[in-house]
Amino acid sequence: MKTFFEHAAKQLLVLLVSASVAFAQTPPAPRNAAATQQELDQMLAPIALYPDSLLSQIFMASTYPLEVVEAARWSRANPALTGQQAVDAVGERDWDASVKSLAAFPQVLAMMDQHLEWTARLGDVFIAQEPQVMETVQSLRQKAYEAGNLRSTEQVTVYEQGDAYAIEPARPEVVYVPYYDPRVAYGSWWWPAYPPVYWAPWPGYYVYPGFAFAWGGGVIVRSGFFFGGCDWRRRHVTVVNVTNVVVNRQVVVNRPVVWQHDPGHRRGVPYRIASVQQRFGSTMQGQRREFRWQDPVAPATRNSSLNRPEVHGEHLRANARNDGRRRDGFSGGAAAAAQRGEARPEVRAPVTRPPVAVAPQVQPPGPHRQNPAPQPGAAVPAGHMPQPHGFANQGQAGNRPAPSPGKAHGEGRR
Repeated sequence: MKTFFEHAAKQLLVLLVSASVAFAQTPPAPRNAAATQQELDQMLAPIALYPDSLLSQIFMASTYPLEVVEAARWSRANPALTGQQAVDAVGERDWDASVKSLAAFPQVLAMMDQHLEWTARLGDVFIAQEPQVMETVQSLRQKAYEAGNLRSTEQVTVYEQGDAYAIEPARPEVVYVPYYDPRVAYGSWWWPAYPPVYWAPWPGYYVYPGFAFAWGGGVIVRSGFFFGGCDWRRRHVTVVNVTNVVVNRQVVVNRPVVWQHDPGHRRGVPYRIASVQQRFGSTMQGQRREFRWQDPVAPATRNSSLNRPEVHGEHLRANARNDGRRRDGFSGGAAAAAQRGEARPEVRAPVTRPPVAVAPQVQPPGPHRQNPAPQPGAAVPAGHMPQPHGFANQGQAGNRPAPSPGKAHGEGRR
């Protein structure tokens, strides 16, 4: 009997070693390396089909992960506030405008907070490889279109903008955040060793078997709520701060400009790509924080945090709490709260600079916007995207025209 158990133990050890070797065949990405195309596809898969305006805010906000953590904490503490009310409530916070705008979408903030390793990696990659990130989004949208899963619905309008696919809310004042399964939305996945990032549906969202998409309730915002957008022709994110100034009886409106990262809102979080560290590291010498991000794991392994629901970045959350306490002037203990007569003090940062307002967006003329999105009830110009099956393949086609002969089978763009 003893011999039998020894033999079984040896066999088990051999199996474990073999499995470890199999999962280690593809080495992980170097610590300070830029993202490969496989990692870009994997990383962007769960958000590439979001409306352009919301996608641009996520890209910008991901470069400020500590402020995302603070905003997510605020959102959890104020569950009754969403949409424009939430953004108005955080107007005095010393956060970047992109982070403030995400207060309107608690589920998005919660997702970014729960997957901090993904958020931080996305931010660094976006700073370092913005054109490639934008190109990858378009490649993923092409895949989704060819799979029959990228069409206009009652929630969003999908249309062609030059050689790109643009996605916008069907009504500017109501924004729907789609949830979709990237393992279904893009058809058969083309990188077996790099499966797409996946997380479970949000509360209130139910994905029916065989369907890629689910929709929750719409988020009410003001018209022109988003100040950022996607310039697909030039492959970068643009921002516009609308300041209608009257000069010699003429109204001057700021035009969209290329977004620039502000290291002042980084709050000491180190950059994990060498080229980005060289660009912005010198501006953070006075901001001393120590964060220990787990190294990004490029291939799918049993320990890959990109494809599992484990929460990482507790060092970042702890520093977010400490940072908020220091800036608010209290230790955060129960005794200190009792002395001030407060049950649970709310972390509020004093305004050290004029708050950055979430300015409305002005759609630029010319090459920035070649094909304006159709308004509800209006005729759709020729060349707009057909939607015979709905965005979610759920028959939400609405009253838009039939597809043009050359586009119905995914021939719009290669």
